[in-house]
Amino acid sequence: MRIPAWTEDELVLAGALVARNGWRELRTGDLEVQKLSELLRSLPLHEPEARTMPSFRSVDSVSRKTTDFMTNHPGYTGRATRCGRPTQLMIQAFIAREADMLQAAQAIEEGIGSGELHLLPAQPDEVDETGTSAIEGRLLVRRALARERNPRLRAQKIKHVQRQGRPLRCEVCAFSFVDTYGELGEEYIEVHHLTPLHVSGAVETRLDDLACLCANCHRMCHRARPGESWRTPADLRELMYGPSNKTDGH
Repeated sequence: MRIPAWTEDELVLAGALVARNGWRELRTGDLEVQKLSELLRSLPLHEPEARTMPSFRSVDSVSRKTTDFMTNHPGYTGRATRCGRPTQLMIQAFIAREADMLQAAQAIEEGIGSGELHLLPAQPDEVDETGTSAIEGRLLVRRALARERNPRLRAQKIKHVQRQGRPLRCEVCAFSFVDTYGELGEEYIEVHHLTPLHVSGAVETRLDDLACLCANCHRMCHRARPGESWRTPADLRELMYGPSNKTDGH
């Protein structure tokens, strides 16, 4: 069995280690490398058979990955090591928004430490057809998906909108299920988790953390592309209509 490729989650954690170290590599004897190796071997992302292989995310492999991050950083003047495009995209993400990516790493670490991320079952659509997830990692996507698919929370969000006297319309494109499908579409809408994936936050999701979306816009908000985060409804509106459009679906 071959060693699995590094996932976004693992690269977030390795990138955070290097960023915190001033974009310098860490050697195998470094305590932080040893701790990261143990953490990576515990992540619920790969088959158990892979995680039991002695070379799987060993201290040597973790140290080599920190070297990839250091030498492929634009500020490095020496010869770059060979690394895959996912590592290069992660380097770009840390350069563009280091604080967010460090928060993502902290959220993964805390979620594993508390046991929360170990308990969550895999969710449909946490990766796309090519195996790509949001740049912040699959486990944070899994957590957000599990929360927004909570039927109790969805029902509460619908009632909250209705109590405000607002129609159940998509907050991106203004599509109404009841206008299109009549009685069949009554009280139907999908909900999307607005809180950025890198925000660790509380386990409890507030109603203001959710947006009402049609199925198409919901899918496009979630759709993963290499090196990107989820799109917010505002991002998707801008993509569809341009920055000057103020439609909010209300």
